[in-house]
Amino acid sequence: MTRMDNHRFTAYYKAQNIIPDQEWDLFMDALRRPLPTTFRITGSRDIAHALGDAIQQIYVPILNNVVFEGETVPPPAHIPWYPDGLAWQFNVSKKVLRRSPEFKKFHSFLVHETEVGNISRQEAVSMLPPLFMDVQPHHKVIDLCAAPGSKTAQLLEALHANDTATSTSIPAGLLIANDSDSRRSHLLIHQSARLPSPAFMVTNLDASIYPVLKLPSSPNDNRRAVKKTPSQLLFDRILCDVPCSGDGTLRKNLGIWKRWQPMDGNGLHGLQTRILQRAMRMLTSDGRIVYSTCSLNPVENEAVVAAALNSNPEFELVDVSDQLPQLIRRPGLITWSPTIDRNVNTSFSSYDAYIQSLPVGKRGDSKLIETHWPPNNAEALHLGRCMRIYPHLQDTGGFFVAVFERKASHKTAISVHVSKRVAEDSDTASSAPETKKAKLETNTQTQVAEDESDTTTSRDAMDADPSASDEKQEATEQHQSKPTAHARGKTTPADPSFKEMPYTFLQPDDPALHACINQLNLAPSFPSSNVLVRNPTGEPVRSFYLTNALVKSVVQANDHTRMRLMASGTKVITKQEAARGMDAQYRVLGEGLPVVLPYIKPETILHADFGALKVLLQNYYPLCVSFVEPFRSEMEERAPGSHVVRFIPGTSTDTTFCRDLILPLWKSNVSISLMIDKKTKSALSWRLFGEDLTVAAREKGRKQKPAVPRAAAEATTDEPKDLEDEENDQDRAIGDVEEHE
Repeated sequence: MTRMDNHRFTAYYKAQNIIPDQEWDLFMDALRRPLPTTFRITGSRDIAHALGDAIQQIYVPILNNVVFEGETVPPPAHIPWYPDGLAWQFNVSKKVLRRSPEFKKFHSFLVHETEVGNISRQEAVSMLPPLFMDVQPHHKVIDLCAAPGSKTAQLLEALHANDTATSTSIPAGLLIANDSDSRRSHLLIHQSARLPSPAFMVTNLDASIYPVLKLPSSPNDNRRAVKKTPSQLLFDRILCDVPCSGDGTLRKNLGIWKRWQPMDGNGLHGLQTRILQRAMRMLTSDGRIVYSTCSLNPVENEAVVAAALNSNPEFELVDVSDQLPQLIRRPGLITWSPTIDRNVNTSFSSYDAYIQSLPVGKRGDSKLIETHWPPNNAEALHLGRCMRIYPHLQDTGGFFVAVFERKASHKTAISVHVSKRVAEDSDTASSAPETKKAKLETNTQTQVAEDESDTTTSRDAMDADPSASDEKQEATEQHQSKPTAHARGKTTPADPSFKEMPYTFLQPDDPALHACINQLNLAPSFPSSNVLVRNPTGEPVRSFYLTNALVKSVVQANDHTRMRLMASGTKVITKQEAARGMDAQYRVLGEGLPVVLPYIKPETILHADFGALKVLLQNYYPLCVSFVEPFRSEMEERAPGSHVVRFIPGTSTDTTFCRDLILPLWKSNVSISLMIDKKTKSALSWRLFGEDLTVAAREKGRKQKPAVPRAAAEATTDEPKDLEDEENDQDRAIGDVEEHE
């Protein structure tokens, strides 16, 4: 059993005065309690309020008076500060979830809705940063340290605020989700399947030196310049949820109790500062940056904020104390004392005093820098506008949030200045060699090597990154290969180590694309010019992806290897392998249907009741003759191939949600198949009929052994798996990344 105590943790944070002395015992007691289970309903979907109503009207009454082993178990409750009542929490043990019939059914409901993307398991405090970003559908947004992706999902939801009950909008803006680890980047791609978005991109880059991305010059640019130059892609909203020591997650990452030591934050301070400074150079004139960590350490929080503000005086902290009024928070610190060793030595009140204490010959090798200490202008920087969230305030984890904008006096002419600088750099970029990453300079090197054995330093912090000025860094970024034209067969790799397939946009009159549009009865308004494929030759071999116009511009103006593009847009159409020899070859994917639906001619959509849907859930390939009229005759008259059906609930009393559903079907000569995956089928069945009626569930039940001892029965695969916590901020630390993956 993990011993929930660490004398260095206590000594260090008492020295920082992060909370009043009278609250210390409450703070520590909260850290030692298990974290409540929290989840969030996907807000951009019209089904969100139906799910919320189901929890409130069906499950809460059932769970309101549950008694387990003599103790009353509290039912789920709203997280009070989350907008529209879409976030919930409940505090029950796994033992209750597995053995209480009432909670077991509720848990199964949550698991199935999570698997299809309607619900996200996410720690309450990690929901905060996107709420302070105020993302609108037209915004250009980047999440610089995005994996595993729950905050990314929130940003996508905000971008898709105009989605309807059955279709996904195509927002004018975009969201780039970036992570420096290629394996973790694939977690982000998973998010695009849960909320298909033509405005979504995933990149795999070091956030502290994120390259300058370009946009094509405007066709309406009538300047008398000799040649038109591309403009820099600047962002309206930037999230810097940076790698951190993660001690705010002690309640769910118990291993931190044993390995925590006070130098952890010192080693990450430099990387965190560089990421925030890079974000400041990527922001539009009237944009907003949100910086956050799941750390309590002021060296990773206020010290980073102060360093960034002092290096970029045109920025200021935004006072957001009037937002989310039910959120209990504490102001940022204006003074702190970094430790210089593992023994919590915080005796030096300033950097100068620390340097003077070192032997003369060692002063140039200092592992701490001046920005580890509070600056002289700490009060003038309004560090109190930062937000600190403590576990004992509202039964959460620990968290830190700061919101930045440019000062009003600096919001003019910023974009003009940036565009001019990019144009000047572009004129000399083609002849300059590509510059490799430089090693950290001695006087800015962070504490990594000495404490490597027992520190929770982020994997990102172990990379040797340049610490040059922003101007020098941006000039370096421009010394890259020119963007390719993305024509078929013409790709110029800028990074030979990057093995992802290129993204090639098809011409609207491409024969294969034209045949696909005709076969699927898509309207002329279908954005065929924004369809891409993924292969070196640009041939439409299997799958079609759809993006919006802005994403297309970014992809075409930048080499996909240089920007290490992992994903772009959303997959909407694929070839049906079973259809070989048939005229109809293409079908709409289940996850792509909400995007394509607005372009499907209404007269081609079939109609059926939930009885037909029940048959399709209970069988893989039901025969056409097994359905009742009029659906049976309508299906028999249709040609083999891809079809879309609107299921109307009617007056059936065995359904939970009385709302239309639109789903894709595939018809062969005599049978029909519902073209959604097994998890989605199971979730639909649970939602509509209160049980899993699918073939997969029956097959799973038959595989269970007939006689199983009670102890083993509780661990059988028939039990619903635990509701997975998708947002695990601390898994950016080395030890927890391996455990999480």
